[in-house]
Amino acid sequence: MERVQFTVKGMTCDNCVNSVTKALKGVEGVRAANVSLADERAQVTYDAEKTSTEALKAAVKEAGYEPV
Repeated sequence: MERVQFTVKGMTCDNCVNSVTKALKGVEGVRAANVSLADERAQVTYDAEKTSTEALKAAVKEAGYEPV
């Protein structure tokens, strides 16, 4: 398992956090996703054989937020 942490811009409320969390957990290979509104951060544990950091960031972007 790999772990990555990155900034997520554009979140303004708990619904945003839920949307980002749902998007990340919808990526195959994601074991856990913790998203913090206060820190504007997502921390994801995932199987590197099934997905990548780029795919995780693409899922966040598709949900309407800006991964940095």
